[in-house]
Amino acid sequence: MIIDAHVHVDEVPALGWSMPVAATLAEMDRTGIDRSVIMTITDAPAVNADALEMLAAETRRHNGRLVAYARVHPWYGERAEALLEYALGELGFVGLKLHPVTNLTHPGDESCLRLIRCAARHGAPTLFHCGDEPLTTPLEIERAAIACPQATIVLGHMGAYAHHADAIAVAERNPNVVLETSGVPYPAVVAEALARVGAERIVWGSDGPGCRPELERRKLDLVGLSATQRRLVMGANQRGLMDRVEP
Repeated sequence: MIIDAHVHVDEVPALGWSMPVAATLAEMDRTGIDRSVIMTITDAPAVNADALEMLAAETRRHNGRLVAYARVHPWYGERAEALLEYALGELGFVGLKLHPVTNLTHPGDESCLRLIRCAARHGAPTLFHCGDEPLTTPLEIERAAIACPQATIVLGHMGAYAHHADAIAVAERNPNVVLETSGVPYPAVVAEALARVGAERIVWGSDGPGCRPELERRKLDLVGLSATQRRLVMGANQRGLMDRVEP
């Protein structure tokens, strides 16, 4: 089974963003993806107050093909934690997404740690946008991984263009850190991560529709994965993260 661990679905007319579920499903069919982990491009409850219900409806409608991560804004304190509890406990979500650029919050801030701990109580991973921008670099996210050793922290884009070396080093130091491959442009970096961290802590994602799944799959082809590595990275590891989530 091929699972895309990082896909965006949202409608934000004010920002000119249209990321419909129909387009995601069509891309999945075209590129041979069995299941996608969907999340919004905005942070609940800001901008799109109905984001969680929208994702829940889509996962029910396309049962088995789509699962959801809750993207929640940490500034909302107890309300944010309640939204995450609702998503994980009642709506069937299987993870938390945090984007330090859009929520303007350091990963090690207590408001973020509160949400990460909430997710961890359910056995759910936290996926961070981990790139080159301030607040998103691997060394900043490492503070959250250290503060919450019981949580699984996924470095989405594994440091992107300029910080991938730090992402691999952070994963080496912290056994609760998982690397996600979308957006890092160099197959050689993924190969290095495999050698240093192991295939068991790497998941494949596309960051669609911003990145094309076919390009992200081709990048993995160029790495030269063994059959076992491909099975783990392209689906089995992500499935393992989702299967251990409890309401």
